[in-house]
Amino acid sequence: MAWIMLFFAGVLEIVWAFAMKQSQGFTRLVPSLITLGTVTASFLLLSMAMRSLPLGTAYMIWTGIGALGAFVVGVIFLGEGVSPARFVAAGLILAGLVLMKLSTSS
Repeated sequence: MAWIMLFFAGVLEIVWAFAMKQSQGFTRLVPSLITLGTVTASFLLLSMAMRSLPLGTAYMIWTGIGALGAFVVGVIFLGEGVSPARFVAAGLILAGLVLMKLSTSS
């Protein structure tokens, strides 16, 4: 169950990062409220997952899901640039996440 909570915490991290971008520095109400709600839910799920997962593993997976997801959302929805180096960087993050998951017994 901890891994499921951690996954959804990571997905919510993607949502709040996107909403924060859309809030334009918290000057737009609806994206600002979405940011605050999803960041709260993300932290809550992360803290619940940390009850049984090691700190380093949980935090790395959470931030990794958020980083990879924000990269994909930025490219697809915000027209952010792509380059071979950015794809290699994303691949390295993904490889680190997989290795961390495989090396954790919880």
